[in-house]
Amino acid sequence: MYRIIRSILAAPKCNLIVDIAVRKSSSRPLFKPVTHCLFDMDGLLLDTEYIYEDSVREICRSFGKDYPWDVRMKVMGTQAARSAQIVIEDVALPISVAEFLKIQGDYVRTKFTEIDLMKGAERLIRHLHETQVPFCLATSSGQEMAALEMSNYPELFDLFLHKVMGSTDREVKHGKPAPDIFLVAASRFKDKPHPSKCLVFEDSPNGVRAGISAGMQAVMVVPDPKLVTPEQQNEATIVLESLEQFKPELFGLPKFKD
Repeated sequence: MYRIIRSILAAPKCNLIVDIAVRKSSSRPLFKPVTHCLFDMDGLLLDTEYIYEDSVREICRSFGKDYPWDVRMKVMGTQAARSAQIVIEDVALPISVAEFLKIQGDYVRTKFTEIDLMKGAERLIRHLHETQVPFCLATSSGQEMAALEMSNYPELFDLFLHKVMGSTDREVKHGKPAPDIFLVAASRFKDKPHPSKCLVFEDSPNGVRAGISAGMQAVMVVPDPKLVTPEQQNEATIVLESLEQFKPELFGLPKFKD
């Protein structure tokens, strides 16, 4: 169940009133204080999801196939090899996982030269850094692709204490929606926080489920409500339209100064 919180957001020359959906609970507080933050990357910090989606659509089209919406939802947030396997099996593509990843890699490399940041991403990251809140990256992307994406904003991504790339990290045995990547990421903070003290930021249902399964709270960012059904938002602690709407103080973190 969800309850609606009406929040006033700062905007040039005006105040924008938005409705934020949060999990309803009658027996315990809506939010619990946290000390550490863990961020997904694609579709949350960087506007790259459409590039991956276009790459899969082009692969399917080359074999005379469509890329169904339900398959798109199944692969969102999963590791590279698992994503390829799902598409190949569900769409019945006559290629191997290795061939799929090779074609996809060649496609996305040409698109990663100019990537936009998602709304509110830089402001939140710099705020956490300035207020000394520990945070890290936990992306399903592999080392090569993640490095290409981050090269667009090297100074910003240098602020992360550490980075876990799920598709190539040996300690991440199972991809999202399994909790592995977030448990591994949390364990690499020097003070090794308890999962209950960690806040996950995600844009995919699989990622949210992974965070909740890890015993953490999860902020789900859904820029377009048509992309995710209400049922797919049910596990999130709070659902926002963008990181611009995030209120750190709700989780016991320092408030924005502006």
